Amino acid sequence: MALSWNEIRSRAIAFGREWKDETRENAEAQSFWNEFFHIFGKKRRHVAAFEAPVKGISGGSDRIDLLWPGVLIAEHKSRGKPLDKAESQAFGYVQSLINTGRTMRY
Repeated sequence: MALSWNEIRSRAIAFGREWKDETRENAEAQSFWNEFFHIFGKKRRHVAAFEAPVKGISGGSDRIDLLWPGVLIAEHKSRGKPLDKAESQAFGYVQSLINTGRTMRY
């Protein structure tokens, strides 16, 4: 059953309040993403995977924090950390996915 925009909005507001003070990437990243998908009435494990293997920028193997194949890559960082590294990681992963015939919408 599709959620109404009012329900999505209500869930998003509650999510923001719940997570506004969280700072620990490693301790809470998976819970964060599971609850994020709940906003939209999705079960994360049905659409996205944690630690998805991918060829890294340097040619070795690496892992994407969250991959929704064909839709979304997420690199999760702790609050206050510079996002430059996450951005370059994500762009490298996108290029690697494109090179293997997999593309992303976001």
